Amino acid sequence: MDNNETVVHSPGLLGGITGLAKNLFGLVVSRLELAALELTEVRNHVIELVAIFAMAALATWFALAYGTATIVALAWEEMGWKILLVMFVVFAVITLILVMKGLAMLKQGKLAFPETMKELRNDRDMLM
Repeated sequence: MDNNETVVHSPGLLGGITGLAKNLFGLVVSRLELAALELTEVRNHVIELVAIFAMAALATWFALAYGTATIVALAWEEMGWKILLVMFVVFAVITLILVMKGLAMLKQGKLAFPETMKELRNDRDMLM
């Protein structure tokens, strides 16, 4: 063989596996980067939701405590123990409304990873 000649090797099985591994690694890294970006967004939404919930819970607690005490004191002469039953029903309805509102907020999908899940589904469909 002459020194100026170059030998060209076909990739073969080992070269194909190496190329596949590099491509798969690149795919995994890009998906992890996308998930990290979305996780940052979700984390911000979770922090905001927790802060809003905490402030709302505290304000609601004080408003309900003082309001209930006032209503019971004013209505006790007229209704007696029945005012306590009325207040129970009112608070049960308020609780139900708040729980439904919280569930509706969660169903809006702000705590999901829509782009990451879409890309993972596309990858799965392509590989299968």
